[in-house]
Amino acid sequence: MGTPPEQGSQWYDHEAGPLVRPYAMTGGRTRPGPTGVRFDLIALVTLDPSAPGVDDVPLGPEHRTLLDLCRTETQSVAELAAGADLPVGVVRVLLGDLLELGSVTVSRPVPPAQLPDERILREVIAGLRAL
Repeated sequence: MGTPPEQGSQWYDHEAGPLVRPYAMTGGRTRPGPTGVRFDLIALVTLDPSAPGVDDVPLGPEHRTLLDLCRTETQSVAELAAGADLPVGVVRVLLGDLLELGSVTVSRPVPPAQLPDERILREVIAGLRAL
């Protein structure tokens, strides 16, 4: 058993335990890889069932946590950050890694400008009721 860390140690918080800085989790990266993908907070992340196994790939525990969270259901980037208890910036970088490996797919919600007009939807409903 080792000796407890010193009182003023910058790498240990007595209440939270060992601290790992976000840049250590991402290897100092701040952008999600060379793919140029932008992960909006509401972008939906899904585990790709046709992806090759990631057991042989050296992934960090944070990567595996994100995969586990996606395994149960599709989640937004914001939900993944909350579920993994990680900053959103870190989650974006880690998701970029997983996207490059082909482990996850990312879909973006339909922009409001591309949604059907409310008037058209009301006319469709009225037409269906008339049947």
